[in-house]
Amino acid sequence: QVQLVESGGGFVQPGGSLRLSCTASGFTFSRVWMYWLRQAPGKGLECIATIKFDGDITVYGDSMEDRFTISRDNTKNILYLQLNSVGSEDMAVYYCAKDKDTGLAYPTYGLDYWGQGTQVTVSS
Repeated sequence: QVQLVESGGGFVQPGGSLRLSCTASGFTFSRVWMYWLRQAPGKGLECIATIKFDGDITVYGDSMEDRFTISRDNTKNILYLQLNSVGSEDMAVYYCAKDKDTGLAYPTYGLDYWGQGTQVTVSS
């Protein structure tokens, strides 16, 4: 069955960096657009970025590209999110998710499977 397992969250100091990982299984990872999203306390879900199945195209949400980098390793079935210059506004649960369709030239933003999330806490 499809599984998405995030890791790499934890405590980070303001201005610090963190790399999140999402290990995928149960589907053909190399044929699917993948996403990172987050939800901060008391706020709605926010799409950070998406990446094409071959890694050639990335699309970021508003103001996300400055400090976040999405990438993937199709040989290992792992999706990554690099967070830099972290601030209090970045404290949230971070989720990876997969597109419901395969092999498309564009992301549908229709997400059919999600991971359980990994908490990022910003604290000095």
